[in-house]
Amino acid sequence: MKKISVIGSGFSGMSAAAFLAQAGHKVSVYEKNHTTGGRARAFQEQGFTFDMGPSWYWMPDVFEKFFGSFGKHPSDYYNLVQLDPGFQIIFGKDDVLPIPASLDGIYQVFESIEKGSADKLKKFMAEGEYKYNTGMKQLVYKPAFSWLEFMNLDIIKGVAKLDVFQSVSSHVRSHFKDERLVALMEFPVLFLGAMAKQIPALYSLMNYAALSMGTWYPMGGMMKIGEGMQSLAESMGVEFFTSSEINKIQVNGSTASGLLTASGTVSTDGIIATGDYHHMDQVLLDATHRNYNEQYWEGKTFAPSCLIFYLGVSKKIKKLIHHNLFFDTSLDVHAREIYESPQWPSQPLFYVCCPSKTDPSVAPEGMENLFLLVPIAPGLQDTEQLRQKYYNIIMKRIEYLCDDSILPYVVYNKSYCIKDFVADYHAYKGNAYGLANTLRQTAVLKPSLRNKKVTNLFYAGQLTVPGPGVPPALISGQVAAEQLLKSLK
Repeated sequence: MKKISVIGSGFSGMSAAAFLAQAGHKVSVYEKNHTTGGRARAFQEQGFTFDMGPSWYWMPDVFEKFFGSFGKHPSDYYNLVQLDPGFQIIFGKDDVLPIPASLDGIYQVFESIEKGSADKLKKFMAEGEYKYNTGMKQLVYKPAFSWLEFMNLDIIKGVAKLDVFQSVSSHVRSHFKDERLVALMEFPVLFLGAMAKQIPALYSLMNYAALSMGTWYPMGGMMKIGEGMQSLAESMGVEFFTSSEINKIQVNGSTASGLLTASGTVSTDGIIATGDYHHMDQVLLDATHRNYNEQYWEGKTFAPSCLIFYLGVSKKIKKLIHHNLFFDTSLDVHAREIYESPQWPSQPLFYVCCPSKTDPSVAPEGMENLFLLVPIAPGLQDTEQLRQKYYNIIMKRIEYLCDDSILPYVVYNKSYCIKDFVADYHAYKGNAYGLANTLRQTAVLKPSLRNKKVTNLFYAGQLTVPGPGVPPALISGQVAAEQLLKSLK
């Protein structure tokens, strides 16, 4: 039995801890904040329960595979329901596009907007299914130490089908012409960290996941996933230590030997670092043990940060459903203001999650729980004045598009932005989603899963392979744990 330390209790950290404990080792998880969950933490105020981060439950098979690795099922820990409609896109006051739960219903919606698009969508989805089965069931489980890992016969034969060298934008526009359908098909990649014209069309697998596999919700909130993972890990002996920030990774020769905390040094035989990779690499390690330098990090393309508002509203709001995308302004302009000329958006698109439409437990009776999110460029100036400015802009547009008075009924209001991401997670430039999944930052070209100078130190999370998102985080923790176990042998 080895003594293994995991830095960070987000999804990747808890995943790594569970697989390491399953292998028979003594595992301790150290969390900087006072609650576990990483970006998927939650908090309660005035009878409202707010998920602080992820709100979309896509790719349910990945969660089933994770819990299944331990003889469990998601239903052992939380009650999952499918949303119908899965989400809606609001293009204008009388121009709303709801996305049905059934694929047949989605085909009908497409055909009603653009004649012949149902057949094109079927072809698009067939291509997406192949990419999903190859990408999410094979490629993402590779540690990406070498391109040779990807050189099996099935992958080589399928390279053309994977559309690695075509962009999502050109792929989508080769199938659909109506701008509403284009926006629908391009929006899932917004959170991958680049404009659709820069993201490889391989990632249209996300459209397949969203439309074919459905949009789900764990009753009680996304925090229920983390609670379930922690419960599973603790049942195998994993110990969690909150309010326990790591100040230094101690290295003896080429081996990590300990973690320095405020209360002293903890000895260790191996480490999985799942906090912000830049912070782990540049701050916790001496220069001689770092994988990269500051110039390397400055040259990387990061996914967006975001401005978030957690609101409690003392009335029910018309026209909102669980997931709402407000695309009543230009997607292209907003994307350019994130990725090409970073600035606060001139006419922001935004997302509103209203889980109280599905789950009465997250808000007092007769009230609504709102999560408002505006994607913004990382590294921007973040002031209370700017937050208030955009709060007023967004709320007025919601009131107009929903034809409902909301501002006078807001009884709780908390904002969260770049400064908070830095303070709570040491997030590089206040990024919210990690590293962009551009072609030049794919697989082997991402920051390495292993420390090249310290034999028993590995990384997991959104800044390494396979990339940003909740399902990739689960997988990242598993892959990192497998590689550490190999090194310990």
